[in-house]
Amino acid sequence: MAAPSRRLKLSSSLCFCVSVVLLVAIAGCDKPLMSNKETRSQYDRYDRVRSEYAQQYVEDEFGRKQPNVRGRLAPKGKTGQSEE
Repeated sequence: MAAPSRRLKLSSSLCFCVSVVLLVAIAGCDKPLMSNKETRSQYDRYDRVRSEYAQQYVEDEFGRKQPNVRGRLAPKGKTGQSEE
């Protein structure tokens, strides 16, 4: 008699786990919390005010979107640099 009770608990817990996974998968397919035009940090806001904002992504020569690592890590402005 112990086997059917154990089997019932196992099937109910399996059903619960599957439903939780499906719920998380459905909730994850919602729109993103922040758009690309919103400022993501105080540094982005600082750069926008000074017209030094670098886009998050750039298109390469084949039209693919690539992260703009070089543009975002480049030195901003001329502060602290000597002009020659």
